[in-house]
Amino acid sequence: MRPEMCVTRRDVSPRRPIAVPDPFAHDLRGRIQAQLDSELARQQRHLDEMGPDVTDLTEAITALVRGGKRLRAAFAYWGYRAGGGADGQVPVALAAAMELFQAAALLHDDVMDDSDTRRGAPAAHRALASAHAERGWRGDPDRFGLAGAILSGNLCLDWCDDLVVRAGLPADRLAAAWEVLERMRTQLMAGQFIDVVESMQPWSAATGEERVERARRVLRYKSAKYSIEHPLLIGAAAAGADPTTRDALSGYGLALGEAFQLRDDLLGVFGDPDETGKPAGDDLREGKRTVLVALAWLGADAADRGRIEGWLGDPGLDEGGVAGFREILTSSGAVDEVEGEIARLVESSRAALAELEGRADVPAEAVETLGSLVDLATARTA
Repeated sequence: MRPEMCVTRRDVSPRRPIAVPDPFAHDLRGRIQAQLDSELARQQRHLDEMGPDVTDLTEAITALVRGGKRLRAAFAYWGYRAGGGADGQVPVALAAAMELFQAAALLHDDVMDDSDTRRGAPAAHRALASAHAERGWRGDPDRFGLAGAILSGNLCLDWCDDLVVRAGLPADRLAAAWEVLERMRTQLMAGQFIDVVESMQPWSAATGEERVERARRVLRYKSAKYSIEHPLLIGAAAAGADPTTRDALSGYGLALGEAFQLRDDLLGVFGDPDETGKPAGDDLREGKRTVLVALAWLGADAADRGRIEGWLGDPGLDEGGVAGFREILTSSGAVDEVEGEIARLVESSRAALAELEGRADVPAEAVETLGSLVDLATARTA
């Protein structure tokens, strides 16, 4: 059973299972999918008058929103519940909006990274390019694929906004949630850009410590905040949570978001492709300057530093090269350091969450479920 599907954790005695709340109780997955299906159908009605040529755009979106772990959606939902909001259509709509936002990020990220696959299938721009070639159309299939994927991502951003606006929130709570949504969008786009900037700047001018710090900045603004902290705070703001609750959720979410991305970086190199949906070592071929890689360079000897510089970003890196890179990541101590950092961040996240325990205005179910989401976000294989 995959970690994201587990709802039971065991203590030191294997004979005494400890029940852990299921983050997707209340048929949350099914309700989110129903909301997404309804939204796609509503938006399709706006497109029907334009004819069948726009089908390629919506098919790419539909494929993405019918899969995935739904973690960002779960954090938005339980942020709303932790803020004192009741189960109902409002938090489900907010959760579905996060899925559309995530779809936009994935579509654009795959274009920027020139990725071939997503969740075990061709990335949207690759699928669109193949469709162009199969139809015998004129022009460059790759340019068509890139254009279609970018525009599909833009549609997802628009539809995310639409769902939030039509979620049924009072004006003051919509304004509060919208303020966080604006911050999330702005910081993610800028975070994507600083990731590109970082990949273009020569590492030779930076010290090892500077490389690690720059990698941490990308991690925080490209992934950590929009993955967990911001969805949580959108939900909490929509529920009318007080500043103390929002501060605690922010501390919990940011630490957990960073741990989540560090785990993702490890899986990008050491993960099973059948689990992750992407070839092992793709992050290395794409030249991702992750905290993991920066720590490896810092801990490596001169010869291994040269190998890192030569292998990182080589699109032709074969399985032997990936295996060699993995050996350096391990022998340099980088893997152990990242695992230690994940453990520290998890502890920090749980400490922030503990500030909400026992409060009459914060439902115990929400606090307990957010606790279970710590494991799903960090102890995973995909």
